[in-house]
Amino acid sequence: MDDCIFCRIARGEIPSKKLYEDEDVIAFHDIHPQAEVHFMIVPKSHIESLAHATEEHARVLGRMMVLAPVLAKQAGLSDGFRTIVNTGRVGGQEVMHLHMHILGGRNRLPPMLARN
Repeated sequence: MDDCIFCRIARGEIPSKKLYEDEDVIAFHDIHPQAEVHFMIVPKSHIESLAHATEEHARVLGRMMVLAPVLAKQAGLSDGFRTIVNTGRVGGQEVMHLHMHILGGRNRLPPMLARN
């Protein structure tokens, strides 16, 4: 998609603080970090959300999952990290291009949801 910000980053039209890139995915630091370490892994092909993923996307989704711990370790997240894939408007997705957030740091992350 021509106007999708993540597609434009993947094409090199918008600069990013890139961590990794191959033919299928790009990983870069979030411009509004929510933790000491906060980066995203994004497929280069436009997939609107996880709800739009099909069997044809299995390879790139698997690539993202396998790459997450490698890049997390390189970023110093040896004691753990959080992965988040927001899906759709109600799920908190802000950019309508599938992406995986990786967050962590020296301190334990707060709970994602309030506990009863």
